[in-house]
Amino acid sequence: MSLASVALVSLLAFLSPLIVRLIRLPVPDIVVQILLGIIVGPQVLGWARVDGPVRVLSLIGLSFLLFLAGLELDFDRLRGRTLPTVAIAFVLSFALALVLGGILGAAGLVKSPLLIAVILGATSVGIVIPILSDAGELDTALGRLVVAGGSLAEVIPVVLLSLLFSAQGSDPGAQITLLAAFGALVAAAALLIFGLERWHWIGRTLLALQDTTAEIRVRAAVALLMGFAALATGFGLEAILGSFLAGATISLLDRDRAMTHQQFRIKLQAVGFGVLIPFFFISTGMSLDVRSFITSPGTLARVPVFLAALLIARALPALLYRPLLTSRRQVVTAGLLQSTSLSIPIVGGTIGVSLGLISPENYVALVAAGLVSVIAFPAIASALTAHKLVDTATHRRAGWPIAYRSPGETMSKP
Repeated sequence: MSLASVALVSLLAFLSPLIVRLIRLPVPDIVVQILLGIIVGPQVLGWARVDGPVRVLSLIGLSFLLFLAGLELDFDRLRGRTLPTVAIAFVLSFALALVLGGILGAAGLVKSPLLIAVILGATSVGIVIPILSDAGELDTALGRLVVAGGSLAEVIPVVLLSLLFSAQGSDPGAQITLLAAFGALVAAAALLIFGLERWHWIGRTLLALQDTTAEIRVRAAVALLMGFAALATGFGLEAILGSFLAGATISLLDRDRAMTHQQFRIKLQAVGFGVLIPFFFISTGMSLDVRSFITSPGTLARVPVFLAALLIARALPALLYRPLLTSRRQVVTAGLLQSTSLSIPIVGGTIGVSLGLISPENYVALVAAGLVSVIAFPAIASALTAHKLVDTATHRRAGWPIAYRSPGETMSKP
């Protein structure tokens, strides 16, 4: 077993944020990671390949990516008029995505209109949150609507991918039964964790070990992540659902974010974005068949088609936010940020390719459209709002980019 490809991917993960920072590229770090993966992969230089070690680390990186996405869920933001508004908007968004998927299927551009609809109805909320945070908009009406809408557009596609497109799945009725049973076990595990942590001696033990070499809270979180992922697979569902629910469970139960263990989430982000998640994005670039842009001109032509479909499906429903916002410009900004999506196109596209529902050429076009959305839509929103919405995504946050500030760093207000 060779670790040469692992070593090269690790080096690229180290270099990608430096490249973004030094050259001042107006793109998130994940874009550079994917591009570097394309360059060193078999399609271009051939210096590295997705061998066994890289594949395993990439799979764990994907699990951590979905785990941190679940960890970003803020259930407090769904209160009041926000939840019904974003729920209706998402229903409209998914309806538009189904229509667009049907049109693309009728035109012979896709094999599974439903899978494309699930992908088009998604938002990468982990990219949107840091952008809004550094713009000072996270706690405004705009921020609450975008984050709540993006959260729904991340949770539901993950559930639908696992329910409808699991590699081990059977008929929908059986899958729903398995999903319900899995959900009941997750709820039982959450209640058990909630009860155990309220025992004083367990709380004291966690407090005593959390900042030692034991890193007990981090180990517990990783155990929960791997356990839920394995449990989901055992139920014939996708591991990504278990990973996401593990993060959501911790987000729901962890109400002590700034008291006894304020470094807990920072440590999890360090493990994820500092170590594991770059393997997923770089290996994604290594596995993309970019030669199809040359050998199959239709692949390149489909990129603007998928990008336009993503914009229609996610941006138009933002019109429903108008009564809660102060200007049409904010509505446009919300629509653009909701249309920023990369992780679900990659994950859903990978599942589709493995099931024969998406051709490799369409997968490349989908990922390329996602890359363009991550680069262009926040930049356009920045121009509309006169805020530097891209700075954090470019220089501090990456990946499904969630990052953190050093203790002495303060956020500059726009």
